[in-house]
Amino acid sequence: MSIRPVLLATLLATVSACSNSLNWSRDYHTVRSGDSVFSIAQRYAIEPADLIRWNRLGDGTLIYSGQRLRLKPPARQAAGSANRAGQRPAPHSPVVPPPAWRWPVNGPILERFGATAATRTGMRLGSPEGATVRAAAEGQVVYAGDDLPHYGLLLIVKHNDSWLSAYGFNSRLLVREGDAIAPGQAVATTGRDSRGRGVLHFEIRRNGQPVDPLMQLPRLSN
Repeated sequence: MSIRPVLLATLLATVSACSNSLNWSRDYHTVRSGDSVFSIAQRYAIEPADLIRWNRLGDGTLIYSGQRLRLKPPARQAAGSANRAGQRPAPHSPVVPPPAWRWPVNGPILERFGATAATRTGMRLGSPEGATVRAAAEGQVVYAGDDLPHYGLLLIVKHNDSWLSAYGFNSRLLVREGDAIAPGQAVATTGRDSRGRGVLHFEIRRNGQPVDPLMQLPRLSN
């Protein structure tokens, strides 16, 4: 009896086992165009809610190409799970203060945060098409593109480990991914929304969760 079929079967089983081990030991996924929280979770057989929580994605709507998502809980969350089983408490995440915010455009508030389905994550500011959009605070550009259709041409600036701002419906971007941004720096020019209005969609997020920008921005003088 030839031993070749047995050796081949053993080799295939070994390769298959190695492949499964590699797939399951993968710790991170880099977001690509067309990805969503649900498609990524399905691909790696994890719960979307876990993916959102492990990566502090807030409501999960704002993921972007090039973003690196963890596929396993952070050490402190794993320690927290162990703590519920009677072990030592896990340390709390450090509180990161917000930056000194400034208004990104001069214009009226067309739609407040949470006022409509379109502003459940941010607000709409009126501005003539082609007006200058300025960075709301110092930071670094982590995304510049149009992969998210509900935002149009989008810019995302990370300010620190907890805070970021997003600028949607631009007509032109003046900075690129990786650029360091000074507060008030010109970063884009305004475009139009689906209703044809000159507008900027503006968001502030803390740990991925959208917050009301009016609670962060300086008060407008009367």
